[in-house]
Amino acid sequence: MFERIREDVRCVFARDPAARTMWEVLTCYPGFHALTLHRLAHACWTAGFKWLGRLVSHFSRFVTGIEIHPGATIGRRVFIDHGMGVVIGETAEIGDDCTLYHQVTLGGVSWNKGKRHPTLGKGVVVGAGAKILGPFEVGEGAKIGSNSVVVKAVPAGATVVGIPARIVEDHTAARMAFDAYAVSGNLDDPLNQVLTSLGSKTSDLEGSLAELVRRLEALEKKEQGKQEDGEPLRAVAGLRPGASGK
Repeated sequence: MFERIREDVRCVFARDPAARTMWEVLTCYPGFHALTLHRLAHACWTAGFKWLGRLVSHFSRFVTGIEIHPGATIGRRVFIDHGMGVVIGETAEIGDDCTLYHQVTLGGVSWNKGKRHPTLGKGVVVGAGAKILGPFEVGEGAKIGSNSVVVKAVPAGATVVGIPARIVEDHTAARMAFDAYAVSGNLDDPLNQVLTSLGSKTSDLEGSLAELVRRLEALEKKEQGKQEDGEPLRAVAGLRPGASGK
């Protein structure tokens, strides 16, 4: 028990530069409190004391703002940063060394019994506000961008962003060992990138069309000017004696 607590404290120092002292972590970090209480709730749940497990979980939610079902399985050195609004469902599984930020949901999309919630592999980072919904696996080392909605499996090592989440390429030259909020570069939703590109091309086409219209109007005005200049000359020519050929 005490070894697990020491591991949890060390992982807070490794992933949160705001952590200053061990006493501060032990007394002021709701993510640490929620995980510690979850171990007690999970032990009660697996031992058959379901109501007691739910009661401990409910107390933890009241104190920390983090809701973890006592049936959820959570590995070692998991870090919940800030934590307010985190929801982890009954059949969710979280591997070792994962990191979750505030407003993250590991939810289900079915009322059926059995596996309903996602499984996170080792070292997964889930950004603030992300929702992972369904009984699929997020591969080891994957990163879920903030506010993404993930509804299908994510390969190991991939970075996904958007609604619904899509895999993106992170071309950052130098990556840190730990990427806060699951992203380290200027990542954007692939669909948004396509729409932005289409918008740019549309603007170019509109500019070209406006230039073409301007040139046609200028040409039309020039032709009208020639006609107006020629009409007086023809009128004068028609009034001259002998102009009719007689």
